[in-house]
Amino acid sequence: MSMYNLIDTICALSTPPGSGAIAVIRISGKDAFVVCGKLFQATDSQFTFQAALPYSIHHGFILKDEDSIDEVLLSIFRSPGSYTGEDVVEISCHGSEFIQQQILDVLTHQGCRLAAPGEFTLRAFLNGKFDLSQAEAVADLIASSSQLSHDLALAQMRGGFSKKIRELREKLVYFTALIELELDFSEENVQFASRPDLFTLLEELKTELTFLIRSFSLGNVIKKGIPVAIIGKPNVGKSTLLNTLLNEEKAIVSEIPGTTRDAIEDTIVLEGYSFRFIDTAGLRASEDQIETMGIDRTWAKMEQATVILYLFDATRDSYRDVAEALQEFSAILEDPAKRLILIGNKTDLLSELPTGFTDFVEHETLFVSAKRKENIHLISESLLSTVKRQGIADGAIVSNARHLEALQKSLAAIENIHEGLVNDLSPDLITIDIRQVLHHLGEITGEITTDEILGNIFGRFCIGK
Repeated sequence: MSMYNLIDTICALSTPPGSGAIAVIRISGKDAFVVCGKLFQATDSQFTFQAALPYSIHHGFILKDEDSIDEVLLSIFRSPGSYTGEDVVEISCHGSEFIQQQILDVLTHQGCRLAAPGEFTLRAFLNGKFDLSQAEAVADLIASSSQLSHDLALAQMRGGFSKKIRELREKLVYFTALIELELDFSEENVQFASRPDLFTLLEELKTELTFLIRSFSLGNVIKKGIPVAIIGKPNVGKSTLLNTLLNEEKAIVSEIPGTTRDAIEDTIVLEGYSFRFIDTAGLRASEDQIETMGIDRTWAKMEQATVILYLFDATRDSYRDVAEALQEFSAILEDPAKRLILIGNKTDLLSELPTGFTDFVEHETLFVSAKRKENIHLISESLLSTVKRQGIADGAIVSNARHLEALQKSLAAIENIHEGLVNDLSPDLITIDIRQVLHHLGEITGEITTDEILGNIFGRFCIGK
């Protein structure tokens, strides 16, 4: 960790850069109180850092060469009860960029070092405030843009996912000790670890790891938003529906078929849940090279989508037409992770709604008028029902690619252990694979770390966190 010197007292702006009403500058390290004591002139003449209570706020001024830079509020957090586990001071000043820079300048002049990205959270991890997966959840919480991504990050930060990983690891540690004990008595050829019990444990671990690995698709969707592809034949109103859902003229609407040549994307938030809508080129045979490229991209977007809205013209398409059209992408719909919603559009041109769709086509069918914005709420309600069925409960959902890779390696090592037991391999060979599982699970929570891992993780944080 050459980029970090953990002995230094560090400082950084913790609020977004730029002008604002207020800004917060954070200082952490063994000399935080000493450094700030040289710069802070409290309104209360009796104030001293030594006597100040933890979690207390004090009014005063930050000085530079006896001149006042700004009137501030200064918050005190004593080790180990701070975010980093060290002595921490937070200076709330006015949001002028000039004032922010002046305060940082006097802090560095007194011996502070400007913090590297993620260095405050790194120190919190190293000081045992939380484990590595919880530290990564801090970054996810900051980046969360919807209720669901917020809830998942918060659950993981509180240790739901970490607890599951520790439980899996602890179950193997006991057997590791017994098998290694067998190595000490190899000449006596005795077994301390029950092989049937180990087989049972391996099956349990395989089930748990497989569930976590499969949860990554959901976790990734939660972080990035639910991708929703709007598909259908040309001129059925896909662009009009997108504009209606977004409540803005995002896509060009025309009576001319094939107007949409490429995928158009935008995001909306419904009741705190993020949906990424994708308006695609109409599905039809075309000799236009550019339109054909757009149609190819439509198929690609359908592969990526979690929800597919198939739009059809309720004035023209019968349920037999729709059923036949669905056959073209039936292979995509076989994916259990995908959901199809049929939407009959242009109901404003009908005297009565069609019947028989739900009998003939085994998918939810809604009828709307995108042009007149009639029954659009039915689409929103259906999308929300999709999300709300995907509870995040105790946070045992994988949303981090690094965690996914470690889990996959753990599962592969467990398969090797199982194969070794079946083939009656010697305990020393089985132990190697068990230790691989423990190693990879330990990488997730930080029980096993390298400078490279820590640098990659915390280097992605914003400065000041």
